[in-house]
Amino acid sequence: MTNRLRVLGVIPARLNSTRLPRKVLRTICGRPMVQHVYERCRRCAKLDEVLVATDSDEVAAVCRQLRIPVEMTSPAHPSGTDRLFEVMGRRDGDIYVNIQGDEPLVDPSQLDALLEPFEAEQQTQVSTLRIAITAQEARNPNVVKVVCDARGNALYFSRAPIPFDRDGKEPVQYFKHMGLYAYRRSVLKMFHSLPPSKLEMAERLEQLRFLDNGIRIRVLQTTIATVGVDTEDDLQAVEQMLTRAAA
Repeated sequence: MTNRLRVLGVIPARLNSTRLPRKVLRTICGRPMVQHVYERCRRCAKLDEVLVATDSDEVAAVCRQLRIPVEMTSPAHPSGTDRLFEVMGRRDGDIYVNIQGDEPLVDPSQLDALLEPFEAEQQTQVSTLRIAITAQEARNPNVVKVVCDARGNALYFSRAPIPFDRDGKEPVQYFKHMGLYAYRRSVLKMFHSLPPSKLEMAERLEQLRFLDNGIRIRVLQTTIATVGVDTEDDLQAVEQMLTRAAA
């Protein structure tokens, strides 16, 4: 990243998640999940600073104990993007990276890929990642799919299996959207000022607000699969993977 661009990595971390309560503080190999996310992000040389944004005093206390920079944010925020916007008001940066607090296997190379378009194309406003998945995985509504144009810009995101394979004659490659984002400061401010769009509310996917308002999202492809922790099974799977990697 060029010297004129300051890049801030932000890890939104809510304690009161519905599917797996207190998940950001659940231990994996003896350390809280949020610590795993933070330490992996610190390996990315393109991030000038990494911090946790939370509305929980308990999460903030754990972060301070572990010497992880933390910002307290409003409990009223409906999304991590809104939490980033609040942080933006207190922390200077040109690019803000939204890193999910439940992705303890996030890889520094994924963050590098996310930031590449900002180096190469001055018009880049938002970037995110995708990874190839099977047709069976694409039928899961909990897996968000993305389709892109020939230049790698998002055409649409959906919980439905897109594109639709009408004739079934040619194999269709489906792509899962991975919830890592990088935003230019100006577009993050714009997003916060826009009302939720009809498509966003129908799919419950906030990134559709950008597309609905004509803002391009650059999509980079990765081959590194991560495990977003939403259930006890996910937690155990990540622990097993990290234990094997350390052996």
